[in-house]
Amino acid sequence: MGAPVVRIGVCGLGRGFLLTAPALLSDPRVRLVAAAEPRPEARARFEAEIGGRTYPDIEALCEDPEADLIYIASPHALHAAQAITAARAGKHVLVEKPMALELTHAARMIAAALEAGVRLIVGPSHGFDAPVLLARRLIAAGDYGTPRMITALNYTDFVYRPRRPDELDPRLGGGAVLNQASHQVDIVRVLMGEAIRGVRAVVGDWDEARATEGAYSALLTFAGGGAASLAYSGYGRFDSDEFCGWVGETGAPKDPLAPRRSLRTLLESAASEGEQRRGRSYGEAGLEASHASPGVHEHFGLVIVSCERADLRLTPEGVWVYGDGSPRLHRPEPSAHPRTTVVDEIWGAVVEGREPLHSGAWGMATLEACLAIRESSRLGREIIMEEARRGEA
Repeated sequence: MGAPVVRIGVCGLGRGFLLTAPALLSDPRVRLVAAAEPRPEARARFEAEIGGRTYPDIEALCEDPEADLIYIASPHALHAAQAITAARAGKHVLVEKPMALELTHAARMIAAALEAGVRLIVGPSHGFDAPVLLARRLIAAGDYGTPRMITALNYTDFVYRPRRPDELDPRLGGGAVLNQASHQVDIVRVLMGEAIRGVRAVVGDWDEARATEGAYSALLTFAGGGAASLAYSGYGRFDSDEFCGWVGETGAPKDPLAPRRSLRTLLESAASEGEQRRGRSYGEAGLEASHASPGVHEHFGLVIVSCERADLRLTPEGVWVYGDGSPRLHRPEPSAHPRTTVVDEIWGAVVEGREPLHSGAWGMATLEACLAIRESSRLGREIIMEEARRGEA
């Protein structure tokens, strides 16, 4: 009898699938066996390129007896219903962030997984990045003391990347808050290791021609007294990858002028957006190999953790520690692909029976914080988390 393999069916052959597929295809612990996607050209390419079976919808995919886990990489508004369908079919679930658009929907997803006895994992987010997990282990070792403050900053061209209409509509999960704050909130939660108590934030929508949540600034306070400041702008002028040695978010070398060119192209021709968007979707485009350089990892901008006895700076290469002596770089263990950590979590949950770090409950807490960023900006005051209120009751 051979070694166990987690067989994966994918629901949604979009950009998220394109970015994660190389890790799933290169790791012997998992195998892509099937996919559900309404676009026939994407189904045809999946069958030809990967060799798996394809279906037009999640209901048919969940009837495939070979699929052990369903990876939901569809538009955000579909996540909750599709995750519940998969769980009720007895399939483990990996669902892209945000796990849902409302907390009540997230709660139903968790309940469906518990009732079916399957695992629910939320991600991948940049909370899975190898330097983030390495920093978590360094902090847990206790040599640097308790983390007291985290600064997370990222400036990108998010608003001006090729988009479907729903990707710009906050009511359907579009905009920077649910898309990008999900990453930053996950990162600071992994590093702080405590529940978020309160959120005070301002959200920006600055371009009438591209109306959406394009930026935010937020202060998160934690149960133990620590705090994290999050700053994000997706308006494509300054690029904070300058602070990361011009390594892009996916770990690949980056042309410093690329965001400016994409902004200019988009503004000059509305027709070019549809062409670029189709080129970024699986079907017309095939699988992307990882272009990350050896020893370089995915990242989400500048992240600095201030502990009692040292500051830790996360980089694409690893974690720089600034203590009482000379700065020292700690490197994560080498891996075949930057998203191998996603497979680690799938394997641990499905095969080894361990509770995943990015569980359904974890994803719901991250969603609560993201929704609180919106609500705080709307009301002009701090929002206290439900989890914190329960702890104070």
